[in-house]
Amino acid sequence: MTYVRILIALAASCIWPFYQLDVKNAFLHGDLHEEIYMQPPLGLSHSSSHVCRLWKALYGLKQAPRVWFEKFQSTILSFGFHQSENDHALFIHTSARGLIALLLYVDDMIITCDDLDCIHSVKSYLQQQFDKKDLGPLRYFLGIKVAYSPRGYILSQQKYTADLLSRAELTDTGTVSTPMQLHQKLTPTMGEPLTNPTRYRELVGALVYLTISRPDIAYAVHIVSQFMQAPTSVHYVALLRILRYLRGSIHQSLFFSSSSKPQLRAYCDADWAGDLTDRWSTTGYCVFFGNSLISWRSKKQDIVAKSSTEAEYRAMSSAASEIVWLRRLLGDLGVQCSTSTPLYCHNQSAIKIANNPVFHERTKHIEIDRHFVRHYYINGSISLPFIPSAQQLADFFTKSQTTQRHQYLLSKLSVFTSP
Repeated sequence: MTYVRILIALAASCIWPFYQLDVKNAFLHGDLHEEIYMQPPLGLSHSSSHVCRLWKALYGLKQAPRVWFEKFQSTILSFGFHQSENDHALFIHTSARGLIALLLYVDDMIITCDDLDCIHSVKSYLQQQFDKKDLGPLRYFLGIKVAYSPRGYILSQQKYTADLLSRAELTDTGTVSTPMQLHQKLTPTMGEPLTNPTRYRELVGALVYLTISRPDIAYAVHIVSQFMQAPTSVHYVALLRILRYLRGSIHQSLFFSSSSKPQLRAYCDADWAGDLTDRWSTTGYCVFFGNSLISWRSKKQDIVAKSSTEAEYRAMSSAASEIVWLRRLLGDLGVQCSTSTPLYCHNQSAIKIANNPVFHERTKHIEIDRHFVRHYYINGSISLPFIPSAQQLADFFTKSQTTQRHQYLLSKLSVFTSP
């Protein structure tokens, strides 16, 4: 969902309106390339030896999603749009009148531009091609509420959170100030196996979707999602704490400021050997477009790091990958990143590895990450300024926090309590 957030952040900074469209029975528009036959439907008079050949897709065919996308792709390209090479669901039209960005998700699409006449012309064209429904200004997209204010856009999953708490039967429970207990470390063998692990899996899956607009639970959800195969009573208690935290912060939303400058900045961090079972480290990073948070990650590294410097450097590499993609995507949207994107790191040794071209015996086993980061450092795509640990925002995605620290990081991540 990063592409949705970056499009909203760009529209907020440019003060562009958003509109939403929906194509009715979208999969039925796709043209089939293979020979596919079916039994005639009930009620149709036919010989018992006859079958029907399909020329158009039907719901339930494995080809239906692909051929629908191909149909939409050819249709929108005929209007003069071009497809982003960095996100194939994003279509862009540029002219002397301005830039139009259209994002497709199955049969739902959102469109933004600085010229309402351009938007109306696209709507009229699509109405001629498909049976579509004009949903007007963007209000809800994929179950996420999008609200506009003079200060920018607000992304909220308040209704989704309320429904989740109701499903978990926690609408009257007490609340907590943080989603995870301080210094808590979970292992697979803690507690007794759950008699009904399905409920645990359903709730964790729902929480994963909630992280689209709630970066404050990303780390805690990342932790509890590691025990989906065999959850225990201890894991379930940790899961319930996240839900109790959500009940007390149900009105929190993600804000995209209209005063944001069109510049990227990023933060990266790592929790070295934090997993007590396999000693893998955790990578955390977050990326801002101006003052708007558009991308974040909390993820275990896939190898044991031999030092904190190595763990931090691998986190730096992951963040650099995201920055490179975001810079290219912004370029497709007409935002040229002419200066280096600062990637803030609080590990001096990791920064020096990227700065120093000299071969190091102790880092030869991480040469791929080393060369990747150094390549984009040399060509000016990223810079690597040092930041004190107290100001490291990516710390939010690698470990649990005290209440005071949690609230401080929330304020810096553009998460606020909406009315």
